[in-house]
Amino acid sequence: MTDLQKQVQTAIDGLVESGAETGVQVAVYRKGEVVVDAVAGSADAATGRPVTSGTPFYSTSTGKGVTATVVHVLVERGVLGYDTPIAELWPEFGAHGKQAATVRHALTHSTGVPGVPVATTPEDLCDWDKMCAVIADAEPWWEPGTRTGYHPQSFGYIVGEIVRRATGRRISQVLREEVAGPLGVADELFFGVPEAELGRLARLDEAKGGPEMSPEMLEGIPFFKVVNGYTAAPLAALPDAGFGNRTDVLTSDIPAGGTMSARAVARMYAALMDEVDGVRLVSPERLREITSVAITGVDEVVGFPATRALGFNIGLPSPYASASPTVFGMAGSGGTAAYADTATGVAFALTKNRVSAGEFTAVEQIGEIVAKAVAG
Repeated sequence: MTDLQKQVQTAIDGLVESGAETGVQVAVYRKGEVVVDAVAGSADAATGRPVTSGTPFYSTSTGKGVTATVVHVLVERGVLGYDTPIAELWPEFGAHGKQAATVRHALTHSTGVPGVPVATTPEDLCDWDKMCAVIADAEPWWEPGTRTGYHPQSFGYIVGEIVRRATGRRISQVLREEVAGPLGVADELFFGVPEAELGRLARLDEAKGGPEMSPEMLEGIPFFKVVNGYTAAPLAALPDAGFGNRTDVLTSDIPAGGTMSARAVARMYAALMDEVDGVRLVSPERLREITSVAITGVDEVVGFPATRALGFNIGLPSPYASASPTVFGMAGSGGTAAYADTATGVAFALTKNRVSAGEFTAVEQIGEIVAKAVAG
């Protein structure tokens, strides 16, 4: 066991023993090789079933980096291009002035369609055709490509439907056949999870003591604003523990999120940068393209400055991980994250089942341990 493995194991054991976390996974690759694979705690607090390295966790928007990776693999193979108009593949999307929106705009959260209908329910989110239809018919909040604003749920349907129209396959199938399968993690990296695999998943639980938000307070947050009957975050479908434990949600393709083990998603990021057991997902030239700054500005939905590459956030400023401009990745609302650093060749992932909205203590703590070890 390496010193870094020991340090990470001690840290996550402490998080579980203190009661801060229920179950945690951490995986780190460096230059294509595993250097940390650590687990602690319970996958299911009710039964005491232990976390293993192969336990998949529902990880909300950490899955957006997986969604983007599927597109990059398809672009690498010439199936589509970043500047392909979405309406060329999906004609219905061109309604109401969106005909100039491109795949690049979809990846950079700049299509201008960050919302879904206010009354959207979890059941609605599980209905692929329904969600694609309402998003295609939506009026853009801004001219595509002129601004960026986080697309919490619509990102997955827009990118997923682009993939389906370009390949004739659902994005979960493309993920399995083109990314997870070749990397040997087809049973640990999912959008829609096969029903036969549900018993292996971690069960989420809700962190206690979070701030209570009144309806009036929520209305004052840009994330919850309503435009033409659409909102970026419908209150009926917030990604809390209950949402992430639903069988219909877990088994449906909702690729704004994903279900994964830390080692599977870290392996994916490692294979974007380097060869991993003979598999490299994109060329060095493609890697430079997809990790370069593609758009920057104040996020129209979140209200804070944002710097985005093609499907990834750049720098992942605190509280996510590192402010380094060579870091790219995505974090999830419950406190998970996966990212990579092109300067060091390090790919990092942390998954956990205690849903702590806006709380990234575990990611910060473990990420700092890894960063110091690499720097040292």
